[in-house]
Amino acid sequence: MIVTESSRGYAPTIEALIAAIERRGLTVFARVDHAGGAREVGLELADEELVVFGNPRAGTLLMQSDPRIGVELPLKLLVWSRGDRASVGYLDPRELADTYDVATQTAILEQMAGLLGELAAEAAATRT
Repeated sequence: MIVTESSRGYAPTIEALIAAIERRGLTVFARVDHAGGAREVGLELADEELVVFGNPRAGTLLMQSDPRIGVELPLKLLVWSRGDRASVGYLDPRELADTYDVATQTAILEQMAGLLGELAAEAAATRT
């Protein structure tokens, strides 16, 4: 997992991430509130949310090459609380080329990796 330490707290990091995704015209498909789910069953968990997002144009090209890659898509970023700060993490999509028959789509995987890095940095306020 590639992890970027945020210079802000959890809530501002999530807010900045969602804004960065939407500013790029991408679709937020789901937000999975792991801590909220834990609270619903009487368990404790520090704030943690998985943001699922993407662009069907890019993902579809990968799935046309190998439908199995659909289990990995859309893209995901995880934000979790670390006291008064947060962390943003994601799996490197370039590694998917080792598992799936997407050798002809390495440019898309590179673009996805770049996008995830940009979004993580923007959410964490490590780049302006």
